[in-house]
Amino acid sequence: MDHTFLFQQPPPAYIRALPPITLLFLSYLCFSEIIGKHLQYSKFWNVNSQSKSNQIKLSSKTGMLLLYGPAFLAGVASFGLFPYGGLSLTTTGGRMAAVEALDCGAVIDGHSGYAGGVGVLFVHKFSGGMVLDSAILISGAYFSLAASLIYVQHLTEGLPEPSIDLKYLGVVIFLVGISGNFYHHYLLSKLREKGDKGYKLPKGGLFNLVLCPHYLFEIIAFWGIFFVSQTALSLSCAFGVALYLAGRSFVTRKWYLSKFENFPREVKALVPFVF
Repeated sequence: MDHTFLFQQPPPAYIRALPPITLLFLSYLCFSEIIGKHLQYSKFWNVNSQSKSNQIKLSSKTGMLLLYGPAFLAGVASFGLFPYGGLSLTTTGGRMAAVEALDCGAVIDGHSGYAGGVGVLFVHKFSGGMVLDSAILISGAYFSLAASLIYVQHLTEGLPEPSIDLKYLGVVIFLVGISGNFYHHYLLSKLREKGDKGYKLPKGGLFNLVLCPHYLFEIIAFWGIFFVSQTALSLSCAFGVALYLAGRSFVTRKWYLSKFENFPREVKALVPFVF
């Protein structure tokens, strides 16, 4: 018996090219973060500025809505563009519906997967700003990933199901990831009083072990999406997002070490006791 955990790649050449291109792009973003060429949002919004007077700055809330709004709309629109025959996960259409729902659920969670929506409007408390160029790049990337994941899943309809079925486990993993991400963003939001723009050492939850547990749970959520989707593209997204967020968490920890003399050095960047 052929044991496989991936759908066959649909035949169009551009579809087959998406997984390696996606992985290379996200790997490049990881490398860029490590060498100091940061995407300019959050605490790194004002770095790499060749000429600050020529850059268009957005508020963090406006920038975040620009980042993730198009991806959210792509997820919502997919329910009308690719109708399915029922909610049962036992059908290919049910798997398709689950991928659409998980994409939208990640948006609603806020800064997880295709974050934005409710999290941006009601949970986060922002400081700093965002440069328009970075906002456009990230928005385009998230929209492309969201639309591509859903479209590729649509193309798997009618193909043989993988012999190793991971979708039920994937739903559980995704729920763990999205819940952990939301909880740690909630803890971050409680650090600041109204009008407070400064950074403080986070605490509570897994913050006692790692500086970026919200990134860790975001990675978990992406692996949940892969387990439900079981396509080569969703696998490359899961790997690529893990690489990028590992790089971002690494430089975030370096930033905290430079800003806070009392930063506990036993606290790792992303993975407890490891990294």
